[in-house]
Amino acid sequence: MSKKTKSFLYNFIGFAFFYIVAYFLIITFTHLTGYWIPITAAVISTILSPKFQVARFQGEEKIFMKWLFVKGIKEVK
Repeated sequence: MSKKTKSFLYNFIGFAFFYIVAYFLIITFTHLTGYWIPITAAVISTILSPKFQVARFQGEEKIFMKWLFVKGIKEVK
């Protein structure tokens, strides 16, 4: 599996996790109805989920992660 595919899957899994959690929390604790529930969950999960990106570093491709709760940019192994 290529690094770009792994990066895409990491982004999807991170987004999906936060989306599902936010979706059920919004249903439980707010009075939003209709399209506002998934839209709000998508905005929250976009902000909270980590971002993964592939970059060439010292001649090889590496996956880097940037996240709101982690200072700086971290390399993913």
